[in-house]
Amino acid sequence: MKYKRNIAISELLKKKSILLLGPRSTGKSFYIRNELEDVHYINLLKSSEFLLLSSDPTELENIVKYSRNKTVVIDEIQKVPALLDEVHRLIEEYGTRFLLTGSSARKLKSHGVNLLAGRAWLARMHPLNFFEINDLEKNFDLNKYIQFGSLPQVWTSDYPKEELDNYLKTYIEQEIKAEGIIRKIPAFSRFIKTAALNSGEILNFQNIASDSRVPASTVKEHYQILEDTLIGYNLEPWLESKKRKAIATSKFYFFDVGVLNFISKVTPVSEGSTEWGKRFKHFIINELRCINSYQRRRYDLNYWRSTAGHEVDLLFGESAIEIKSTKSTTTKHLKGLKALKEEEKFKNYYLISRDQNERLVDGIECVYYKNFLSKAWNGSY
Repeated sequence: MKYKRNIAISELLKKKSILLLGPRSTGKSFYIRNELEDVHYINLLKSSEFLLLSSDPTELENIVKYSRNKTVVIDEIQKVPALLDEVHRLIEEYGTRFLLTGSSARKLKSHGVNLLAGRAWLARMHPLNFFEINDLEKNFDLNKYIQFGSLPQVWTSDYPKEELDNYLKTYIEQEIKAEGIIRKIPAFSRFIKTAALNSGEILNFQNIASDSRVPASTVKEHYQILEDTLIGYNLEPWLESKKRKAIATSKFYFFDVGVLNFISKVTPVSEGSTEWGKRFKHFIINELRCINSYQRRRYDLNYWRSTAGHEVDLLFGESAIEIKSTKSTTTKHLKGLKALKEEEKFKNYYLISRDQNERLVDGIECVYYKNFLSKAWNGSY
């Protein structure tokens, strides 16, 4: 089953070279091979191409000359970070258009990816999203998503648990162990499980250090590794509230709920449980992060929580969004949004849930999640 990806890389490439980052198995290589035309494809996972360019990065110039003005794709650029210098030079000297892909920003950062600042735009590839799945299947299976996430190879597999098991082993073996990022793999494995169990919660390095038996100073470094290898991201707090003092600590979310479930060993996730509600919230936040990325909206994504306990799950552009998995919303679910409305900082206020009885309550739109996401992807929200 082939899903039409709605990331507009071909349109972006008409304007500028692109650095396309995304976690392993989000479909970067498949997309390039099946959706892009008139490109010269270099795959650094292929031994012959890796050996040629790692031993002599200047060979890239000969490839560019041979490509005859085609867009040059370098897949898994982090395998040979020294190529960035050549890419920089060839953009300057030949005006070559490049599409560089990577599944880790760690090596790129350490080898000066900023050299490309202004010469290549950053784009991100995410797992399959609601729009892509619903467009083909016409009936989005929420419970399947909650259980297994939406990595293409997992979503389309008859054996999703095996795929997730293999994904985690590949991540540990190839991204962490083989690259020499961490020496003490057992300690890192304990940490990543604890981080998964705390995904979406306000970070407390001391508690995570205690639970994972890893020094607190190391915990912060490990979180940076998760972010650099694109396994997760920080959701920063919104601190501009005046009437209620805000908590200033970030939250950390994993990029895919299936990977999260498998790392934390919370599977299956029972509908109606606290964990199911957390995964539903995680799903909506990941969707809006994907929309922000694919549609180039450039919004800051934040959450808000006051020291008194009022909270709103996501601040997205001019919109404040509370997310509940319930099928029957009540006024108690609006408390955080009502408190935030007093700040008069946002234009739109939404309560997103599985309740299909849509309505307007005190200026807050209560919206069924499928309708909200459909409109968000179409640009109406």
